[in-house]
Amino acid sequence: MPNPRSTAIIAGHPIHPMLIPFPIAFFVGTFVCDLVYWQTSSEAWANATPWLLGAGLVMAALAAVMGVIDVFGDQQIRQLTTAWWHAGANVLLVLIECLNLYIRYQQGPAAIIPNGLSLSLIAVLLLLFSGWKGGDLVFRGHIGVAD
Repeated sequence: MPNPRSTAIIAGHPIHPMLIPFPIAFFVGTFVCDLVYWQTSSEAWANATPWLLGAGLVMAALAAVMGVIDVFGDQQIRQLTTAWWHAGANVLLVLIECLNLYIRYQQGPAAIIPNGLSLSLIAVLLLLFSGWKGGDLVFRGHIGVAD
């Protein structure tokens, strides 16, 4: 049986793995800015976080669309339990980061310690889990791997 195929592709290359580094970088960047703000109380770091969260959510939405196209485009992918763990972790991650962005808009820098920092830490931990599951999909499930 051939490897599961990514159906969201450009010139034969899967789009989903091209997009995922962006929300990862933006969400980890938010956590780093939160840590620096916690140590320095410099509002410049706090002011960067809504932008990082917003950019991360936009890129996560784009990556999610490509991931959904892949999942519903190949029955083999839908049959992998790992795909559903990966997707579920990412949905939870996006919901947490939406809440994180919302409280920052409502409360400003006061939202960062301890709530924003805690949400950012949880998001990074979810990124680690989701990335592990995404790696399993490629290295064990051979999704998007040329035959």
